[in-house]
Amino acid sequence: MPRRLFLRSRAGVPPVSRQELGSAQVFYPDTSDIPLTPGHTFPAEKYRLLREMVVHDRLVPEEILAAAPPIAPDDLRRVHAPAYVEAVLTRCLDDTAVRKLGLPLTDILVTRALASVGGSLAAAKAALRTGFGSNLAGGTHHAHRNFGSGFCVFNDLAVVSRVLLDEVAVGRIAILDCDVHQGDGTAALMAGEPRVLSVDLFGDNNFPARKVPPDVAFPLPNAMRDEAYLATLQSALTAVAEFAPDIMLYNAGVDPLYEDRLGRLSLTLEGLQERDRRVFTFAREKSVPVVSVLGGGYAMPISLTVTAYANTLRAARAVFGF
Repeated sequence: MPRRLFLRSRAGVPPVSRQELGSAQVFYPDTSDIPLTPGHTFPAEKYRLLREMVVHDRLVPEEILAAAPPIAPDDLRRVHAPAYVEAVLTRCLDDTAVRKLGLPLTDILVTRALASVGGSLAAAKAALRTGFGSNLAGGTHHAHRNFGSGFCVFNDLAVVSRVLLDEVAVGRIAILDCDVHQGDGTAALMAGEPRVLSVDLFGDNNFPARKVPPDVAFPLPNAMRDEAYLATLQSALTAVAEFAPDIMLYNAGVDPLYEDRLGRLSLTLEGLQERDRRVFTFAREKSVPVVSVLGGGYAMPISLTVTAYANTLRAARAVFGF
């Protein structure tokens, strides 16, 4: 059963009607791979491999695939401490902060981090126009106000939420986080914001060691398989439906995959794709614009992660018809 901390009153703008759903927009960070030492836990090449698969397999029409714009630093400062933003942008994080981040603070990493958040915001604005938007990056839910963590520099889900609330007249936002690792940064940054509902399905015995309770939590046991996971997902979608959001931000992490080195769950590729299909079908049926971001994925071999990421787009295409 979920642990529900609080509910909120309804406010905001009406969702996009089913008739208004049209061509989606898919963004990607247009940089080279993050330079890492051999054997590093983070598979930096997965983003490049995914984009190559998207293009080669023609998963989306060429005209809706676009390089992500960088996020404006002022938008980052809506949720992150100005001193932290400045330290990242000037490559001045101290050694302790870099170790906590888990990635070397290189020019490529900073450029990619800005594009990752910018891509999620652009995808959200596209979703409000068309019903669906996607970022082939993002889901950086471990970044907190004044530090990065778990390979996450800036928190795109929190930044996007704040920009939409402040500038785009969106009244209610649901964040559905299906990455296997609990979105501690997102929960902390959105705590006390009644217009945002964070719903999180995560491995109870996994990173981070200290969980930050979301609004609705679904802690999952090790080795959970497809059927039980999908039943839990239905409960999560029910919580989203009760909140009646104007837009849903969907962290479609694929690290629940059985072969994932950091996952500890036992989902199949088919189970993950069914998860995505159900999320998108729910959004379409409820006429709620939805944004998908990548989240985690660390399978061995990494081609399984890339396939799972691509399957999210396949599911979206099947539901929205772009």
